[in-house]
Amino acid sequence: MKTPLAVLALLAGATSAFALNKGNAGPTDVTLKFNLPAPAPLSPEEELKTFKLPPGFRIELVASEPMIESPVAISFDEQGRIFVVEMRGYMRDMEGTTENEPLGRISLLTDKDGDGRMDAASPFVDQLVMPRGVMAVNGGALVAEPPNLFFCKDTKGSGLADTKTLVTADFGTFGGQPEHMANTPTWAMDNRVYAAGYATSFKLTNGAWQKGPGLGRGQWGLSQDDAGRLFYNYNSDLLRTDLLPAAAFSRNPLLREASAVNNRVIKDQAVYPSHPTPGVNRGYDAKTLRADGTLSAATSTCGASIYRGDAFPAEFRGNAFIPEPSSNLVKRVLITEQDGLLTGTNAYEGTEFLTSTDERFRPVMTATGPDGALYVVDLYRGMLQHPAFLTHYLAANIKARKLELPVNCGRLWRIVRDDRPAPRAHKIPTDVAARVQLLTHANGWVRDTAQRLLVEAADLSAVAPLRTLLADAKAPATARLHALWSLDGLAAARAEDVRLALKDADFQVRAAAVRIAPAEMIADLCALKDESEILVLSHLAIRLSAANLPDADKALAQLLAAHGDNALVREGALTGARGREVALAKAVSALGSAANLKQTGPVLEAFAALISQAGKAGPFEGMLEVATGLGDRTNLRSAIIRGLDQSTRDPKTKKPVPLKTIWLGAEPKSLAILKKAVTETGALKNLENVAARLAWLGKPGAPAPPKVVALNKAQQALFEKGKVTFTNLCAACHQPHGYGLDGLAPPLVDSDWVLGKPDVTARIVLNGLGGPVKVGNRTWDLSMPPMGMLSDEEIAGVLTYVRREWEHNGSPVDAKFVAGVRKQYADHPNSWTADELRPPTKKAAKGAKEEAAK
Repeated sequence: MKTPLAVLALLAGATSAFALNKGNAGPTDVTLKFNLPAPAPLSPEEELKTFKLPPGFRIELVASEPMIESPVAISFDEQGRIFVVEMRGYMRDMEGTTENEPLGRISLLTDKDGDGRMDAASPFVDQLVMPRGVMAVNGGALVAEPPNLFFCKDTKGSGLADTKTLVTADFGTFGGQPEHMANTPTWAMDNRVYAAGYATSFKLTNGAWQKGPGLGRGQWGLSQDDAGRLFYNYNSDLLRTDLLPAAAFSRNPLLREASAVNNRVIKDQAVYPSHPTPGVNRGYDAKTLRADGTLSAATSTCGASIYRGDAFPAEFRGNAFIPEPSSNLVKRVLITEQDGLLTGTNAYEGTEFLTSTDERFRPVMTATGPDGALYVVDLYRGMLQHPAFLTHYLAANIKARKLELPVNCGRLWRIVRDDRPAPRAHKIPTDVAARVQLLTHANGWVRDTAQRLLVEAADLSAVAPLRTLLADAKAPATARLHALWSLDGLAAARAEDVRLALKDADFQVRAAAVRIAPAEMIADLCALKDESEILVLSHLAIRLSAANLPDADKALAQLLAAHGDNALVREGALTGARGREVALAKAVSALGSAANLKQTGPVLEAFAALISQAGKAGPFEGMLEVATGLGDRTNLRSAIIRGLDQSTRDPKTKKPVPLKTIWLGAEPKSLAILKKAVTETGALKNLENVAARLAWLGKPGAPAPPKVVALNKAQQALFEKGKVTFTNLCAACHQPHGYGLDGLAPPLVDSDWVLGKPDVTARIVLNGLGGPVKVGNRTWDLSMPPMGMLSDEEIAGVLTYVRREWEHNGSPVDAKFVAGVRKQYADHPNSWTADELRPPTKKAAKGAKEEAAK
């Protein structure tokens, strides 16, 4: 007997097509695979019955419509009140026609009787256009309304903000993609405010917001763990983190593929909905839905948080809780740590922590609350996908199954233990001593908030009890860590405080001490000979490399000679090496021997690889000289030559992938010496590739030197406009330095896709690019969304910018050219593939087919 689901599948039929963006809309002729009945909108009480949790837990309603509408983010203040971002202008119809209207607001919710259910709401800030974040701070809140980030405050106790101060005007752009925009400002352990998708951080100092390096990563949502590491994700990538501080890596953009930043915590992207989920954007693709109609892998994950509360059993602390709104669930991920690396695994096999059979349950954020419970923000609606990415298939599902309405709902839920009374929210007292004591609390939200309030208040009477807590070996390690960062936030961390922390039994406290040690303590850092924890050593490598002092460089070389085989330590050293790679390579090579080849070889190769990527003549020659000076230490010499050789071959054509030619004044003497000295087979081949990349006047077969034609006034103006568009829309993925972001976006610097035929690049921007694409010596299997909503002038500006920035000498592109490309390929419905843009030769295609057959 056939199951009901199979019967429904057989009854599936073609339906009319709806879509808005041809470049990303998929097939126009769509057939609904699972012709399920239209789900009725449910009341909060009815939705409650659709949830499924593991035994021992229950879910409770905290707030719902009409109190709130279209919630996308929350933040708790020190009194347990909830700021709620209501994106009420989002997708009120399939065309998104209301997104530029001031319909959004930040509501402030209050639980008057302490039962966990909000009793009152006030419009803290109203008439906002697509607000994207809120963070309780300094007696008010940061409010994100791109392109602006405001600090808003209620000075009269009315529940309404009566002051509004501009913090920055580059927090995203007006309009644009809501999911690709700066969001979720978050106060982190280091007393800086970071935001997802935003490359700047802020620090509140004497009432003013000072800017510094930011994250520049993540799509929607941001949180931290007990050590202060930041966690974020992308719609098809469940969880990522920075194992080491992002600010350090901003010093060296060539470290774009470092494992320490944008690190993928969990590789398995599978999700397990509790009911068929046909209404997903790529449901027409055979790989998107399982045979039972459930989504197979994450496609809209967002708003992840690390649970740090005290209302769940102890084994839940440090777990990640990740919303996946397309499949109506929240995933639980277990995280383990080994030598500074984090590994995530699904907590359950074939199921999830929280699921719902209500297709309008749209969890978009989780958070630990003042009561220790896990809070879930529920957008509650049928339409989730933005029109810029809406496919014909999903539009047909929305229409056929009547998911367009309602658009004025929204709920907040909290998950608590079923075997205990409902927890009550902690309110942070005003007393300084009491706030310091709360740094020992088991709930991470309480500790974070107490630290924030201590730093905000700048009351130096907190210093003495903070030092006492830092010295208390019996206090929880998390308490000592918060005490140290609180002292740092108050600018009161003395050298003796840091020295004490450097000897702490907990490695996270020691790592923090290395981070905040003042410059005059560099000698103390150089003397850390007995440290064995990789995380502490990695932070030490960052500090030593940044010092740019002889003693620090000597200590760094010794550190690398002992631990250079570890990627985190090695990358930490590379963060401060830009422009000093040759000098540091000399210092390491002086210590290199057969006994430490395992440690020094990877370091020298890494220094050489950075120089090769930069493609600058002076450092390149300098590294050749280091290789020459290694004498009979052939393995180390080979490591340097291997690092300088960044050449590779196209797997299809087997031909070398061209690299940027490096022009020298003359043939380097070191190259001639190496040609005679190198006899090892592998090193010889590497050296041949290195020599082939170098050019000088008079070299046989060398190309003509490049000619750079200056931009005229109009082209320069277009370049400047393109720079603004790139910064606001493209830099979050491709990064301001153009070297891309591992796992998210390939490099643009020296890319033949950027510097090749401009119509190809224009087609990618207009329609997007999907599937594997070879960039330089690496294949990226990712998707770039179409940006056809940009004007011809905006696209021309971006193309001109990327073709001339970063020492590029590509020709400029004008709006007329883009308009012609747009018209020529107006009927192309899907994202381009690499083979469509650059059709392989018959020979290469045959080889690829044979390879696939194997």
